[in-house]
Amino acid sequence: MSRRVIGIVMNGVTGRMGYRQHLVRSILAIREQGGLPLGDGQVLWPEPILVGRSATKLEELAKRHGLTHWTTSLDEALAHPLAEIYFDAQVTQARESAIKAAIAAGKHIYTEKPTAESLDAALELARLAREAGVCNGAVQDKLFLPGLLKLKRLVDGGFFGRILSVRGEFGYWVFEGDWQDAQRPSWNYRAEDGGGMILDMFPHWRYVLDGIIAPVRSVYAHAATHIPQRVDEQGRAYPATADDAAYGVFELEGGIVAQVNSSWAVRVDRDELVEFQVDGTEGSAVAGLRNCRIQHRGSTPKPVWNPDLPATEQFREQWQQVPDNAEFDNGFKVQWELFLKHVVTGAPYQWDLLEGAKGVQLAELGLRSAREGRRLDVPELSL
Repeated sequence: MSRRVIGIVMNGVTGRMGYRQHLVRSILAIREQGGLPLGDGQVLWPEPILVGRSATKLEELAKRHGLTHWTTSLDEALAHPLAEIYFDAQVTQARESAIKAAIAAGKHIYTEKPTAESLDAALELARLAREAGVCNGAVQDKLFLPGLLKLKRLVDGGFFGRILSVRGEFGYWVFEGDWQDAQRPSWNYRAEDGGGMILDMFPHWRYVLDGIIAPVRSVYAHAATHIPQRVDEQGRAYPATADDAAYGVFELEGGIVAQVNSSWAVRVDRDELVEFQVDGTEGSAVAGLRNCRIQHRGSTPKPVWNPDLPATEQFREQWQQVPDNAEFDNGFKVQWELFLKHVVTGAPYQWDLLEGAKGVQLAELGLRSAREGRRLDVPELSL
């Protein structure tokens, strides 16, 4: 097989998500497997070109993984002779200008979410990419998780009958940073730095609900800042100005009601950090990151409410695990491979910057709903 090298400018991979999921578990994992077979006798070999603000961090990262291309200059990275794709995992505030520069340089675009800080900016990026004729994509990784792939299989197979409702629970306790270090960066809790639960998670819930259940048609959100003061990476106390929890009610096409709670101030009493329960006339399912369990109409028990007696049924034991029936790779890596094939072979790819803008739209409407205390319709988007 012949090797086809494709340079990927990777901006923001010194951060937690950019490093672990995109560089190590996606791009370097593709290299470790010998490249990405294209099916025509060619193997695609991704060549990272690292870019960021800290020369020290970039140099250390490159040495650790045997990489040779890195720079603190975005212009220099985009001008690299191998560069064909620009990837962005920076903080949201820095993303828009960098993507615009990459589009102007004729690079294909792949970016983390949210794609921009506002809907207008997100739509402008999608328009610029379309006008420039460059391939473009937004990360929508949860669609490729084993548990949600199993849930999609159930939906497509008609397991639920008529779907009635969805209930989602996401979150965990993020330490305040005083007596234990916080496990998320402090900027997540400052609105002025682009932080906030709604801005972070509503784009995820948009593509999960749209892509697996049904399109979102309205939103009602309540935002809260449960922990008003936190301690940053330098040990300094700071006011938390962003929401650290969001409680959303979404009406989906067909009258389906989805309730999704998202919180960094909740202790976990679930099997996984995120779970979605889908209830339908013919059956129900609970899906997490990896697992999915079901209860069919024919095997649904008949509980009777009696608060004077202890429960005699082990309710969780009355559910059945959905088998894997497939091998599941890292969700970020799977989407990277689809995007790379899209760029090189023209293979179909649906998760473009317009889809990314839909997530920004829901976050923007969610924030407005929380401010105004009312339900808002979610209009159709187009360029």
